[in-house]
Amino acid sequence: MTNKKDSVGSTTRVLRTKVKKKRGLKESSRRWLERHLNDPYVQRSKADGYRSRAAYKLIEIDDKHHLLKPGQKVIDLGAAPGGWCQVAAARTKSTAAAPHVVGIDYLEMDAVPGSAILQMDFLDDAAPARLIEELGGEPDIVLSDMAAPTTGHRRTDHIRTMHLCEVAADFAMSVLKPGGHFLTKTFQGGTENELLDMLKRSFRSVHHVKPPASRDESVELYLLAKDFKGRAPAEE
Repeated sequence: MTNKKDSVGSTTRVLRTKVKKKRGLKESSRRWLERHLNDPYVQRSKADGYRSRAAYKLIEIDDKHHLLKPGQKVIDLGAAPGGWCQVAAARTKSTAAAPHVVGIDYLEMDAVPGSAILQMDFLDDAAPARLIEELGGEPDIVLSDMAAPTTGHRRTDHIRTMHLCEVAADFAMSVLKPGGHFLTKTFQGGTENELLDMLKRSFRSVHHVKPPASRDESVELYLLAKDFKGRAPAEE
């Protein structure tokens, strides 16, 4: 057993777990499971009561860029298992009596105190209106940690996740309050120029961020678009 200072800022007692080789368990799967069990963020999330290690990605991004503030309305796309909703609810001081954080996912998930959860596919035509109705107005922040289920083909997985990223961006720009922010998962690997150009036209600053909780070997990145300029007035 060793004590280890992690990048979240506290000392964690790390237990090294060895996963034995078993018949029927692929070596790659065994290595992934062993790495997951020994991940300090995984161990920290259990101690801190977060649904997943992904909570620390949002915590680290918010600590640096100061997105979440008390009273803000937040929409979380691809919310399961609920780690980002937990962080957003805590930092905006959302309550069970009057939640101003709404998450959506087609996967079933347990309730998150201070958040309203919709179990439906964000790509459903009815989803955007349902989200705004549940939130009770325009959001200050749209978060998206959505990623398409992986196929094992890196290029295909990238294209499918980029599609979700683009749909999330379209949604954010159609509902955000002026001055609002948009944070979305993306992957390294091209086909992003049109999306970046679109965001740069609509937000005052746009850049990539990779929080320490995102594994070094992962191609995962986040796109952060801050200070929405607002929508053009509708033509009469």
